Amino acid sequence: MNSLARRTAAACVLGAALSACGTTGTTGHRPATSASPSATRPPVMAPGPGGLTPVFEHGPRTLGKAVALTFDADMTADEGPRAASGEHFDNPGLIGALRELKVPATVFMTGRWADQYPAEARDLGHDPQFEVANHSWSHYAFTKDCYGLPTVAADGMRADVQRAYTSLRKAGVPNPMPYFRFPGGCYDKDTLRALSGLGVTAVQWDVVSGDAFATDADAVTRQVLDGVAPGSVVIMHCTRSAAPTTERVVRTVVPELRKRGYRFVKVSELIGETAGHR
Repeated sequence: MNSLARRTAAACVLGAALSACGTTGTTGHRPATSASPSATRPPVMAPGPGGLTPVFEHGPRTLGKAVALTFDADMTADEGPRAASGEHFDNPGLIGALRELKVPATVFMTGRWADQYPAEARDLGHDPQFEVANHSWSHYAFTKDCYGLPTVAADGMRADVQRAYTSLRKAGVPNPMPYFRFPGGCYDKDTLRALSGLGVTAVQWDVVSGDAFATDADAVTRQVLDGVAPGSVVIMHCTRSAAPTTERVVRTVVPELRKRGYRFVKVSELIGETAGHR
């Protein structure tokens, strides 16, 4: 893994046990309209040297106090038995809090999670407050030595990303975004090369919330508030089993950041404000 990948991934302990976000149920909270700006052409970053998949970490620092909260909806390919035994891979309270607080957000969803919770995926995909992006199908790592995650074979990486988009659309997400988040945040030049030509922008982050497996909401809150700067992308999780403090963190962080003059945006808006997008 190159130094950039190590720096962006190091603080994010994303194991195979990390789970997903959901909604408050199947009844829906918004009319069935396409998520904006997905109905048009969402902005993406231009490919890197040699056509490498571009990587986005944060938006401009000089165009105002905008911050994007992102939530990984993780469920690995082999976690079906855990879901069947009653483990909750969703967090209706968190999604309800985001709606109550009117916070737009970007959800990076695995295809395996969409297969497990199609009603929740569809509800998020039809809610213009959210945009749904790709977090692989399997949540297996795209590099070796990535927090103990199983590894996707090099010749299977493109298929895994494409399978995730198929699952999202099958679940009812009408316009999944052309953004991809590597499981565990682990990538290198070989993985960027493997995904070249898919038209996706790899989205990382510059603020690690530390909510994964955390039990101290105050500590997570401090970490977010201490790390946010104009244009930041914050990585969080929304699962009742593996990130139980996140709803409380959001309910504290959002009003405090608004007091500090921040506005909340989706990742697409930050990319659209960044030099080199198209």
